[in-house]
Amino acid sequence: MEYAVGIILGLAIGFLGKIVGFDRERSSYPIVLIVIASYYVLFSAMGDSYKVVLIEILFAAVFFFAAIIAFSKSLWVAVIALIAHGLFDFTHHTFITNPAVPDWWPGFCLAIDVTLGVWLAGMLLTRSDQDL
Repeated sequence: MEYAVGIILGLAIGFLGKIVGFDRERSSYPIVLIVIASYYVLFSAMGDSYKVVLIEILFAAVFFFAAIIAFSKSLWVAVIALIAHGLFDFTHHTFITNPAVPDWWPGFCLAIDVTLGVWLAGMLLTRSDQDL
């Protein structure tokens, strides 16, 4: 179920961004990447472990840095980072113990991250020169 919800929500975000015009702003998907990467820090704070908070901040910083590069250099970096974050989510539990992460989160986040990454790739492939 979490995969279906992630895909549906990812498509809804993509369509909404297109209809409303959010995706005309170059910062749109890099900001989404920053927000997505922040959730594990939130979960670790909920789990009340300073050590895990610090570890999650270090991993989030990688994605924050990718968002900055995506904004300033190429939105293709956001495509790669969104998909990479989905894979990170799916394997997160194998190298970081964060007990506050909901059981359904890895599948949901894999689905929404990959959906948004593929959506952005499609936009970049079909854009005109003045878009994004």
